[in-house]
Amino acid sequence: MNEPTSGPAYVGPDYPRWTQTLSDGRQIVIRPLSRRDAAAERSFIEGLSDQSRRYRFLGQVPHPSDEFIEQLTDIDYANDVALAAVVQDDGGERIVGVSRYAADSTRERGECAVVVADEWQHKGLGTALMRHLIGIAQDRGLRLLESTDMSENSEMRELARDLGFHCRVDPEDAHQVIYGLPLPGPSRVS
Repeated sequence: MNEPTSGPAYVGPDYPRWTQTLSDGRQIVIRPLSRRDAAAERSFIEGLSDQSRRYRFLGQVPHPSDEFIEQLTDIDYANDVALAAVVQDDGGERIVGVSRYAADSTRERGECAVVVADEWQHKGLGTALMRHLIGIAQDRGLRLLESTDMSENSEMRELARDLGFHCRVDPEDAHQVIYGLPLPGPSRVS
């Protein structure tokens, strides 16, 4: 699999793009998500199984509102980053996975999330999306990525473990866990 490259910090929605080969041999493109992806993001969310939507949004979001779609696609790329995994479909791009983080006011901690379309799961896509996101967060100086998830989500537990996240029970909700990944400083070579 392709690894994130070291170098200058992420600079905006037109940079970078990665081609990723999945475990089944199919190739996808991972690129920044933008406002122009609003319709594709809506289709992606609506196409998730009930369980995948519940795990991603910690509840049901069967038909996301226009305001919610705008919130998910209007990324400032100074404090927030969102990456979409896309494939060509009927002459256009179809979103098959998304990873994102939102930095807190200190810009040292970010809340992250990942979701993959049901038919694209178990192919390494979630891992690829998260590795690119982690690389960007590290290059931008974040010191910690955290994710709050349902404790019953065994696939997220496995992904988090494989990526090196530590797990603790959410002190405010015993049905949830908080995964944390301390990040070393930027990966630039002197």
